[in-house]
Amino acid sequence: MLVLSEQEWRERQSAHRERVSHWTVPHRQRQHHQRKHPVLDFLFTYYSFRPARLERWQPGVGVALENGREFLSRKGFTDTPEGVALDPAALTDKRRDSAEFILGLLSATASRPARLGCFGLHEWAMVYRTEPGDVRHAGWPLRLGHRGTDEVVESMPISCTHHDAFRFFTPQARPLNALQPSRADQVRLEQPGCLHANMDLFKWAYKLDPFVPGELLADCFELAVRVRELDMCASPYDLGELGYEPVAIETPQGRAEYVRRQREFADEAAVLRSRLIDTCRDLLTWGSPQPA
Repeated sequence: MLVLSEQEWRERQSAHRERVSHWTVPHRQRQHHQRKHPVLDFLFTYYSFRPARLERWQPGVGVALENGREFLSRKGFTDTPEGVALDPAALTDKRRDSAEFILGLLSATASRPARLGCFGLHEWAMVYRTEPGDVRHAGWPLRLGHRGTDEVVESMPISCTHHDAFRFFTPQARPLNALQPSRADQVRLEQPGCLHANMDLFKWAYKLDPFVPGELLADCFELAVRVRELDMCASPYDLGELGYEPVAIETPQGRAEYVRRQREFADEAAVLRSRLIDTCRDLLTWGSPQPA
């Protein structure tokens, strides 16, 4: 058991809250004023982890907090001779099954080479042959208009491997994809070059809450923010009013930039994926019944 002094854990708790408040506070302000953000709202709407939960630092398993009795008001914590810590009994059979699934998915993804060059066409396929006003982000214009957007989709091969992106394709776009990924294909198909698979590291981290350390959760969240920004910069939308410069994947220069940034994110995500894999393994060992 690693024991953190009260000063140590309070400093880490404060630093975590300050770090993620850079994103949570503006989100709350937008909600209060009923303003939508086509890029950043995704981190709080598509992903179902509330801002208040994101702001709440967790020590992780095998860590005791000196004078940490305030944590006893949280589900899953218990008092020990070393201090307040997570209780192995909190790892229920359902939570164990979730950790085992996450471990299997992330391990399978990490075992594959990154497939680059999808060029973010999933966002284009989500508006393919739609009527004006019927697109996902209807308040924002398409850079090339509806006809130009359709022409891009029809001129380039689409090779999306991520079910949760593919399921939002328009009916007309679905047959154009090289694959037809379903939920059942997730472990078999996910690969480390996929922007959505790398954003989803945040989802897998919060699915492990409260067992994942707050710093790892914040690292995954911040990566998801930056990946989402590329995702939308490469989309067909004109977001210049928000300060986002387009990555024009309809041009050779734009495609080259997309692949370069996609590779960089794949490298960053590989490190976080490895940390989450280690966390799952540690969690499953920590929560295993001890022999009598």
